[in-house]
Amino acid sequence: AEHQHSRYNPLRDEWVLVSAHRVKRPWQGQVEKPPAENVPRWDPNNPLCPGATRANGEVNPHYEGTFVFPNDFPALQPDAPEPGDSDHPLFQAAAARGVCKVMCFHPHSDLTLPLMSLPEIRAVIDAWAELEAELGASYPWVQIFENKGAMMGCSNPHPHCQVWASSFLPNEARLEERTQRQHRSQHGVPMLLEYAKEEARRRERLVVENEDWLVVVPYWATWPFQTLLLPRRHILRLQDLCDSERDSLASIMRRLLIKYDNLFQVSFPYSMGWHGAPTGPHLQEDCGHWQLHAHYYPPLLRSATVRKFMVGYEMLAQAQRDLTPEQAAERLRDLPEVHYKQRPQ
Repeated sequence: AEHQHSRYNPLRDEWVLVSAHRVKRPWQGQVEKPPAENVPRWDPNNPLCPGATRANGEVNPHYEGTFVFPNDFPALQPDAPEPGDSDHPLFQAAAARGVCKVMCFHPHSDLTLPLMSLPEIRAVIDAWAELEAELGASYPWVQIFENKGAMMGCSNPHPHCQVWASSFLPNEARLEERTQRQHRSQHGVPMLLEYAKEEARRRERLVVENEDWLVVVPYWATWPFQTLLLPRRHILRLQDLCDSERDSLASIMRRLLIKYDNLFQVSFPYSMGWHGAPTGPHLQEDCGHWQLHAHYYPPLLRSATVRKFMVGYEMLAQAQRDLTPEQAAERLRDLPEVHYKQRPQ
């Protein structure tokens, strides 16, 4: 807690420098503007709202739950041409095809997941699982991710996420494929299943838990209040979750996200995403080394207006953090589970 040391991340096969004493230094860096609190519930000019017109001229239906539609500006398209052969091993290119979708969580723009009801969050989880099963029938990787807040590059305050299905395994997926396969080969058990059991036993990095899930600040966390959401039993993909596990997932997600918002009493920005076993042609393979999990990467460090930047040493050497994972977990764990906007005045 007082002296610098390095910690190993077995999931990414890399190290992070922990420099806990640096959290005491005075802050003279960039101060962000807090996010706007006056988001209108419905705005005809917001392309994600029910009944609004999007950039391509299509009009959204007057949806009342989740709403999924093709991204109007997709990073991946299903019919992209081959890039052609390379004339040198240092100049390689490969085909990249896929589809990109947007999922609105709720018709109201002024809501976020921690302010939604459990049945509404459960509907989001069901839609995630349905999309992964649908797109994963042909694509080897389906990446579900949410960028929350302008600080994380979100250009629209409406509650939504994106789903990109690709004809290839992205870098993070290939890395986790290698490390998890290697761990099971050496130790006979899926890495993150063993890790979840150890964190549940040790409890020093535990944030919230229930009968099916636990959330920890991982031992190797890089972002200040980064968390890892893990199931207690061996599960490969979102669509493998049973009804009770989907209900308990909705509950633990809301509990975590309420704590995030309560930390600095602000709609907490983050990027989050699900990682599970590859799909498409991999559905017929032994993927037992995989364990479903979700990463949450929030940038805030000291307050709603002071963020962590991954620059300098982090970009040129290795990741570095000032707050120990145990300190971060304790702060999150001790926060109330009633949202600050919903507490009695």
